[in-house]
Amino acid sequence: MAITLFGVVPTHPRGCQIETLVEDHGLCLLNDNSYTHFHQASQTFHTIDLAICSPSLVPYWKFSTCTNLFNSDHFPIVLTYVKNDFPFPKRTVKYIFGKADWPLFESLCQLTPNMVYKDSIDVAVNTITDCIISSADNSIPKISGNIPKVCKPWWNTECDTCQKTLEKAWYNFRRYPITRNLIQFKKARAKFRQIRRRSMNTTWCSYVNSITRQVSSKVVWDKVRKIFGCSSDTQNISFLNYNGQVISDAKEIGNVIGQTLSEISSESSYPNDFIAFKKREEQKSVDFLPSYAEDYNSTFSYHELKDALRKSNPTSPGLDQIHNNMLKHLGESSLLTILLLFNRIWQERVFPLSWLKAIVVPIPKPGKDKQDPNNYRPIAVTSCLSKLLERMVSARLMHVLERSKWFVPSQSGFRRRRNTIDNLLKMETAIREAFVRKKHLVSIFFDIEKAYDRTWRYGIIKDLSDIGLKGNLPLFIKNFLQTRIFQIRIGNILSDNFNQQEGVPQGSVLSVLLFIIKINGIVSKLPAYVNSTLFVDDIQIHCAGDDRGFIQRQLQTAINNMTDWATKNGFIFSPQKKVCMHFCRRRGLHPDPDFQLNGSPIPIVQETKFLGIIFDTKLTFRSHIKHLKTKCIRTLNIMKVLSSTSWGADKVSLMRIYRSLVRSKLDYGVPVYGSAAKSTLKMLLCPSPRTSYSYWSI
Repeated sequence: MAITLFGVVPTHPRGCQIETLVEDHGLCLLNDNSYTHFHQASQTFHTIDLAICSPSLVPYWKFSTCTNLFNSDHFPIVLTYVKNDFPFPKRTVKYIFGKADWPLFESLCQLTPNMVYKDSIDVAVNTITDCIISSADNSIPKISGNIPKVCKPWWNTECDTCQKTLEKAWYNFRRYPITRNLIQFKKARAKFRQIRRRSMNTTWCSYVNSITRQVSSKVVWDKVRKIFGCSSDTQNISFLNYNGQVISDAKEIGNVIGQTLSEISSESSYPNDFIAFKKREEQKSVDFLPSYAEDYNSTFSYHELKDALRKSNPTSPGLDQIHNNMLKHLGESSLLTILLLFNRIWQERVFPLSWLKAIVVPIPKPGKDKQDPNNYRPIAVTSCLSKLLERMVSARLMHVLERSKWFVPSQSGFRRRRNTIDNLLKMETAIREAFVRKKHLVSIFFDIEKAYDRTWRYGIIKDLSDIGLKGNLPLFIKNFLQTRIFQIRIGNILSDNFNQQEGVPQGSVLSVLLFIIKINGIVSKLPAYVNSTLFVDDIQIHCAGDDRGFIQRQLQTAINNMTDWATKNGFIFSPQKKVCMHFCRRRGLHPDPDFQLNGSPIPIVQETKFLGIIFDTKLTFRSHIKHLKTKCIRTLNIMKVLSSTSWGADKVSLMRIYRSLVRSKLDYGVPVYGSAAKSTLKMLLCPSPRTSYSYWSI
């Protein structure tokens, strides 16, 4: 029995009956993408074991499967009850900005030019930081480091007062069970329920109003679980399996992950051939001569500061605890003082040492083993002051690169008026033209392994020199790329200090643009008949023609050129993510092409996901639409849960959730997969009237 709801291509009639049962009765499926059955005869995996529950139980349970069959053909299913337990006795102390006295903060925080020019840049940064934090401590309350007994975002002082009144009324009735005390108890209970329901509704409506189309389903699920009183902090790591040992101590976990990340970004992680080449190249000094003629080296203006501050999101603060909300509530005179500090850093070409240290939060990679320290993505939390200056520098650098038309035309990553749809449409158009002209089109997809962590810093500096940059701008970037120090944060516990020798810090504003500069040349030496698309590090090349031999020679030459470029720049193509597809609608048998990358064959596949869209060899998009339907139906579980509550069932909230989580998924890539057959597109219309209403009527 196979069910489309789990992403399985064939659908058994009994599977359709179960789908209808789930949809008609408003039930929810806890199953994730994990397979539950192994068919030995065909050596295939299936999902035939189901975990179905009512919407009110979904926030309290998590679904997972064991990887060991234990001499069976079914994988054991593990349903974990989500408790409101925290693995650490303390939590990170944070400011409560909802209760901040901003007029008092602005009056207390008076930054003056004397703070900037009195001592060295490092002392000036510390002085300004101390003034901002001191003012925040006197005007913004903090949460304590203790874990509260009732960890619910809607719980407030009024709820606490009503609960105490209810407990007192119950105590009086138990001690003196008379009618008057019973009436008092019922009144107190009714008032407590009313206050609790109103507080939950107010909290949820306030959160829904802040939702945008960029929010993920996971973020909304975490918020729903918090309102239900369940712990949603899924980033805490309980234990690691390292070198055959189980590590459960929080600091030791942080040290293991920190050591792993430090080794990945060290020189020893590069191939031996590149290490020798790297040492020879780095002996050549790159001097950025002082230059004041270029406009990009001039001092920053107040308008640039305000524009960068407006674009700054309320992200987590760095070690200095300065938050973007504090910077946005500074007075004009204080902002002008910060501008003086930035211009002094810019002109003296000295990067503050305190800004080179970061807190790294390890985020588990989806679908990977969380016990392996290699399966975590490091997100660096740096100073908000540093990120504000980086944003101003990044805007200038991007303007210079766009004005000089330095980027290769196929690069669409993080460029103005460019996005993933440009690359997807370019590829789909090339495939359609090949179909119309009855030609073959062969496409190869690449992904770079540990791209950000292994980016060659000297290579970035050399590229800036080749661009022709001089003066303050390239010197700032050179200082920005110094050896950095980081600590891993697990809960509220910090690890030891580790060095990041190479790579760009993930989470930094300037890092993405610097990586794009470094990766830009990877498709610059392709043969004339080979086209490419590039979105940051998602690389795709293709070639169309009548002669398959000609296509193979052209693409193999392109692969060799890209490999040579990667070897000279310290990049390694991921062997697990390189695939080849042969798009063709011509009749007859067509042997698959044979391509080699570093001596290993590139596998030929019938479908692959590229920039969020699943392409198949016939361009039917049937697999993508099935996958899209599965994602949307699973997301509808959130709406089912909210519909079963008294605080989240209003139409306005459900409509906003639908547009943000479901409709945004349907809208993405419509110009590409919208060319699919009408019978295929109809799969997005569910047979159940109830679910169809949820999809389209809301």
